[in-house]
Amino acid sequence: MNQFTFTGREKMVLMFFMALGAICLAATYFVEPATMVVMNHGHEETVSTHHMRFWSNFLQNVVFFLGMAFTAMFGYCAFITAYGGWFSGMKRLWEAYALWMGVGLIMMLILIAGVWMHWHHLYHWNAHGVTDINDPHYDEIIAGKAPFLNKYWYTFATLICVGVYVFITMRIRSLSVAEDNGVKGDYSYHNKMRGWMAAFLPWGAFTSAILIWQWMMSVDAHWYSTMYAWNVTASFFVGLLSMTVLMLIYLKSRGYFVYVTENHMHDIGKYLFGFSVFWTYTWFSQYMLIWYSNNGEETIYFLTRRDQYPILFYGNLVLNFALPFLILIRNSSKRKFGTIGLVAAITFFGHWFDMFYLIKPGALINIAGSNDAATALGSVTGYALPGLLELGTFLGFTAMFIYFTFSKLSEAALAPTNDPYIGESVTHHVI
Repeated sequence: MNQFTFTGREKMVLMFFMALGAICLAATYFVEPATMVVMNHGHEETVSTHHMRFWSNFLQNVVFFLGMAFTAMFGYCAFITAYGGWFSGMKRLWEAYALWMGVGLIMMLILIAGVWMHWHHLYHWNAHGVTDINDPHYDEIIAGKAPFLNKYWYTFATLICVGVYVFITMRIRSLSVAEDNGVKGDYSYHNKMRGWMAAFLPWGAFTSAILIWQWMMSVDAHWYSTMYAWNVTASFFVGLLSMTVLMLIYLKSRGYFVYVTENHMHDIGKYLFGFSVFWTYTWFSQYMLIWYSNNGEETIYFLTRRDQYPILFYGNLVLNFALPFLILIRNSSKRKFGTIGLVAAITFFGHWFDMFYLIKPGALINIAGSNDAATALGSVTGYALPGLLELGTFLGFTAMFIYFTFSKLSEAALAPTNDPYIGESVTHHVI
């Protein structure tokens, strides 16, 4: 079967989980207390939570799925530009993923509005008075970063950079579909696609780091790492590969993608294995480089997470390095759908868990006002570990992403019959 049919039963199941996610996300807005009592310099102080649990959950999930959509288009462009024929048979899946960036941009508008209207306090750099030297809340470090960490950069970098991603993605998608309706052997559509892809790669490589710094790293505004964007992008890509494995296994069980074989899964498994190791390298490198250079204001980022959030800190390594490394290091494991499906499920959750690890401790510090005050709060539900509401929100976003993917898959043939490399993809074999 070369035309995907999105069944009513699938829609019903996905809509149920979307509703569950919406309820769980809304619940985090109301169940978190409006204020918390913290110890500040030995004195009790009441601080507002600003519904931080809701906003940090929203940021975590929006960025995670938007990041996967971006890496889908970046990987798609890289494979095709490098004449990667093995990938052509399943490119429709990554096209569908990449189109999610339009939805992600709409969701980012909510976060942008929150920055301007002060609906949330995810970012300390956006607090009143932190850049005014005459204000008692003045923060010298943040004031030094103010030319980059400000609401104007946050807004226009997001709109322009992601807007260009969406525009190029839609152009590539339209050319890809038009190629199906063209004449076999006519490479004009493919050549135009390659031109747009060649433009996307340098633009995406440069600007994605800026967005990651703005959206995620600036939650901990006093800290920075030159490895951070590499680490987060690797996390997005492994999440994408995991979703791809799980989706292909499901679609093949329904009779689709019959030409995607254990040979293709073997190659995806190698990417999954390799980038799990690369993620671990970047994760450890940013810790090691800061630690042995003895930068105290930067080391505190890791000290806080290691000492106050040990389950997040070490659990991250177990889920995203130890398990995929030990299971996939055996060559045959990458060819067994059951085994690679298990690893994909672990790493898909694991890299969502990584987003939680990256965002939540900093969000709690922004509530408390200092690292010491946040430490004194102890284990706060929804910050020290994902609670049931966080897991429900994750399921809701996942269902929405899959619903969107299935809708886009149904709009075009699954096998791009006029793609110049479809024959190479169908006959792909790995020894």
